[in-house]
Amino acid sequence: MARGVSHAVRRIVLRCMQALSTRAHRGVNRMAELYPAAPLPGAGNADRPCYLPVRPTLHRTRTDRIMDIASLNDINRRELVHASLARAEVSRSIFTTVYRDEALRAAAHADVLRASGQPQSALAGLPISIKDLLDVAGETTLAGSIVLRGQAPAACDAPVVARLRAAGAAIIGKSNMTEFAFSGVGINPHYGTPGNPVDPARIPGGSSSGAAASVAAGICVAAIGSDTGGSIRIPAALCGLVGFKPTLRRVPTTGTVPLSPTLDTLGPIARSVSDCLQVDAVIADVPLSLPALPLSGLRVAVPEDVVTDDIDHAVARAFTAALSALSAAGVTVVEVPMPMLAEAHHINLFSPIEAFAWHRQWLAADEEKYDHRVVQRIRVGADYTPADLPRLHAARRDWIARVSAALDGYDAMLMPTVPIVAPRTDALLASDEAFFTANRLLLRNPALINLLDGCAWSLPCHRSGELPVGLMIAAPALADARIAAIALEIERLLNRTR
Repeated sequence: MARGVSHAVRRIVLRCMQALSTRAHRGVNRMAELYPAAPLPGAGNADRPCYLPVRPTLHRTRTDRIMDIASLNDINRRELVHASLARAEVSRSIFTTVYRDEALRAAAHADVLRASGQPQSALAGLPISIKDLLDVAGETTLAGSIVLRGQAPAACDAPVVARLRAAGAAIIGKSNMTEFAFSGVGINPHYGTPGNPVDPARIPGGSSSGAAASVAAGICVAAIGSDTGGSIRIPAALCGLVGFKPTLRRVPTTGTVPLSPTLDTLGPIARSVSDCLQVDAVIADVPLSLPALPLSGLRVAVPEDVVTDDIDHAVARAFTAALSALSAAGVTVVEVPMPMLAEAHHINLFSPIEAFAWHRQWLAADEEKYDHRVVQRIRVGADYTPADLPRLHAARRDWIARVSAALDGYDAMLMPTVPIVAPRTDALLASDEAFFTANRLLLRNPALINLLDGCAWSLPCHRSGELPVGLMIAAPALADARIAAIALEIERLLNRTR
């Protein structure tokens, strides 16, 4: 480990290694067949710990066919969209609907405007995907289900869709997703499950599975996902992409099939922070004004509690290496006691309660048409009544106040986006126990930020050639501009150390 790396980072390394040891003693190591990863380099011990390398790197997959938005400035949009559509139409399980004619018209229009020198949006004529829970006028919104087939079509586009169209984006299609957005795994028994771009035998993460896959497969420059408990950040982390969950109130969720109106958020998945910001400026209708925040001098908090529990080898290595690089760049990394994070599991019941209220009529009529694992999660809400919601909202407000107080004086909070790498799809299909264990681990860290009503980024921080790992940069509500500026600087640092 480099000279000058803080004692806090050294303690975090030890804590991650202790978590690995504890996991093995609990018998959780039997899950290693689901999450195979390279071992930590060297054995180490409490007196002479084996510190991890300082040089984390990003991983560009061989399917990275479309570059970032800035690099496409001089590319003919119609040719670009033609190529995207060709891939979309043969891409297994990524899309539920493809908008060929509409996308080509948008691309051709963008080319005409560019040729005539007229100003246009940075997204004009570029291929974008939208998640299957967003309304498109004249279509029934299915949200990855078959239950809603035959229901009334949407009367108008969701505001986010309308804003993309107004910006001239070429919407390629609706992306596949976990049924009704109710898992972080990304498996869909009705429309198939997109393979992870790094290893097709592994899950892409969910619920915005097709969104991430559409970007990672080189079909789209960006995708719109939803995030109720991590559904943007989880697939971004598992697929080696960048995901941004904005503060809920910044982007309208009208015109979506809800999971939990209390927590539902819409945001982008792309290849870079700058690309996500281009999309955010359109869907939020107000671009963020980023402050100048060089890394040197920043203070970041790493929670001592919960977020590194049950961490696997690959994630421990990548996370501590990223912290080492930040510390060496002048960031003060501080371990912060946050025991209140363990309370989140008991407070964050909004999704099952609100989902059960919405789905009650469909379950009564057509439960057999649902994914049985989704039904199990929805039916948790049947144990509660509407009278429970005010109590939970009050508990949430108190929890938010305590978490915010613990973060006072810090520029951001850092944690692994998820504590595991992408599990193998067949292992989760074969066992409900394995599925729900993986789902719990995938959702745990991201869902903390939804409960906080916060904003967060997931950035790739793994070494080249390894399974993707995400670094989460988060803060309480309406700190979007600050953490976006920090995310840009961290991304630059990690890119330099590739």
